[in-house]
Amino acid sequence: MFGSKGSSKPQNRIDCLIGAGTTIEGNITFTGGLRVDGRVRGNVVATDGKSGTLVLSEQAQIEGEVHVSHVVINGTVVGAVHAAEYVELQSKANVTGDVHYKTLEMQLGAVVQGRLVYQSDGKSEKVVQLKPASAD
Repeated sequence: MFGSKGSSKPQNRIDCLIGAGTTIEGNITFTGGLRVDGRVRGNVVATDGKSGTLVLSEQAQIEGEVHVSHVVINGTVVGAVHAAEYVELQSKANVTGDVHYKTLEMQLGAVVQGRLVYQSDGKSEKVVQLKPASAD
């Protein structure tokens, strides 16, 4: 699922679970792996300098910004997604906000209502421009 390239590795295990039917109001800071099956109203941030993997299930909802190294989204995010390494948007993903990534995997059916912003190793942000085919 994750490529072998990159400076940090994703977590292979989940350290914390926010279960279905659970709503958290407030910001979350975590290390390791976090799986969200419920709802979060606030920002979700991996501790600075540490690899953090966020997994959102199909029922999950986040209303706030996401700042992690690796993220797998199959639910709803209303806010910007900032992934230092890897973003996977699965078929039920619905993101309303910009997605900042270094490596992106997007499955058929995933929706992004915002910009896809590539982040190179040089820390400069570049917007991926799609050019229309020329009519010859």
